[in-house]
Amino acid sequence: MAEARVKLPDKVKKGEPFEIKTLVSHPMETGQRKGADGKIVPRMIINKFVARLNGEEVFSADLAPAISANPYLSFFTVANAGGKLEFEWIDDQGQKSAYTAELKVEG
Repeated sequence: MAEARVKLPDKVKKGEPFEIKTLVSHPMETGQRKGADGKIVPRMIINKFVARLNGEEVFSADLAPAISANPYLSFFTVANAGGKLEFEWIDDQGQKSAYTAELKVEG
């Protein structure tokens, strides 16, 4: 998989919801399209996304073939302490793409 991008606030307030936006490059082949040779192009999608803060899961999603190429996900979470945010995308072949960021919490 190619590069993942994540956008989150520089700082968040303790206990208040904040938004995280993610994007990862992936062709997301559904397994229903025929290639130039007339044969079905095998399915290859990202089927799992997980976000963790200091090792604790804060958001996850199971994805299906209807998701577009280069999937974009946006979600809200709450943090009571700063730390390490880890993001992981897993495709049908078990290949993983990961991104890590530091979260700063004030208050």
